[in-house]
Amino acid sequence: MKAQPQASHFIDGEYVEDTDGTVIESIYPATGEVIARLHAATPAIVEMAIASAKRAQKEWASWSPAARGRVLKKAAEIMRERNRELSELETLDTGKPIQETIVADPTSGADSFEFFGGIIATAMNGSQIPLGGDWAYTKRVPLGVVVGIGAWNYPQQIACWKGAPALAAGNAMVFKPSEVTPLGALKIAEILIEAGAPKGVYNVIQGDRETGPLLVSHPDVAKVSLTGSVPTGRKVAGAAASQLKHVTMELGGKSPLVVFDDADIDSAISGAMLGNFYSTGQVCSNGTRVFVQKAIKETFLSRLKARTEAIVIGDPQDEATQMGPMVSLSQRDKVMSYIDKGKAEGATLVTGGGIPNSITGEGFYIQPTVFADVTDDMTIAREEIFGPVMCVLDFDDEAEVIERANATEFGLSAGVFTADFSRAHRVVDQLEAGTLWINTYNLCPVEIPFGGSKQSGFGRENSAAALEHYSELKTVYVGMGKCEAPY
Repeated sequence: MKAQPQASHFIDGEYVEDTDGTVIESIYPATGEVIARLHAATPAIVEMAIASAKRAQKEWASWSPAARGRVLKKAAEIMRERNRELSELETLDTGKPIQETIVADPTSGADSFEFFGGIIATAMNGSQIPLGGDWAYTKRVPLGVVVGIGAWNYPQQIACWKGAPALAAGNAMVFKPSEVTPLGALKIAEILIEAGAPKGVYNVIQGDRETGPLLVSHPDVAKVSLTGSVPTGRKVAGAAASQLKHVTMELGGKSPLVVFDDADIDSAISGAMLGNFYSTGQVCSNGTRVFVQKAIKETFLSRLKARTEAIVIGDPQDEATQMGPMVSLSQRDKVMSYIDKGKAEGATLVTGGGIPNSITGEGFYIQPTVFADVTDDMTIAREEIFGPVMCVLDFDDEAEVIERANATEFGLSAGVFTADFSRAHRVVDQLEAGTLWINTYNLCPVEIPFGGSKQSGFGRENSAAALEHYSELKTVYVGMGKCEAPY
């Protein structure tokens, strides 16, 4: 099983290699097998990529919005035609089951290209401001060269979520995928060239923790968009701020999902499972603190346990598989250490907590795990685990759960399940989060903004709002008469 790309980097419309860079091994999480070997970008590769983007951006920005939109829509069309191929690559890259990647990964990337390709002809319009005899107008203009830094949980989706609005607005992008999942973004770059984008307008370079600072600190980079952890976000945002660069930070969370006693319990369980076990729990917006009102706690836990234990764990390339492995051995070890802390601190293990008995071999599998009787001070209730570990907490009333749900440095997402829509809207208005759901969880269509508050970041991905973060407003005052001076 191999997925070796032509070369490690895609710059100026073609594959480029520099074997002086540190070797990056791409490992298939289901078996532990090395499926590709790439090289991290050397300083020379970084310079080549940024120079290419800087050169291409001027041409690309001169195109009409409609012309840029046609390229993005063509890229979406190609991605949909190759959805199976791209999904299989994403499964190899991440270990996520094919039944998931085929509906949630390249498809959402294609949605992003199609959406921004469709709205750009009107979304970047400015305004005219009458000022008596004089007048003024505004226009939105691109920032220039944008750096995108991706996470390993949705590599193709993130490459598109950042690339589509950046390119639509007239920027060029240099994208660095996570070294854990380096393969998918190269295909996105290929497709954009095939769709008619100028060479250099979307470059992909591989790298590790030493590569990011080279990109962020480069004087020709106008903006950095990161998806990653809060500690990484603080470092990147601080480095960018020191040079007054634009930034978008889509960081982690410890999001609350509140289930009131009048909720449809089966629907709420579905939401909690989607918000904890999808992508083997490796989703930043997951509702990992599930607050359940005491009157329904036992029923909720009983049904949740039965449904969790019925999840099909196995070969990600089998379409019957519902849950695959963790992305890496180190990530599985990290999650297992949190499970051990949950047990040690007195939480009740409802189900899971170990390695599936049905799995043999070297894959990085872990059981979907549910803890009950979790208290707010436990480590598993305070820190982001980023694995399939659900913490169920009890609560008595609305005022109490709102206060406890907000008692965190994070503010990415939140959810509420209730049959009382007045209460639903009242509660979400008080929850401190950037993206919230009522009677569902983790749905992120491209039409709606996605992003966090507090330590979970700033700026927004998706929707027309994203264009504001990849452009800036230019104001022009037009004097219609003679210019006078008092001296």
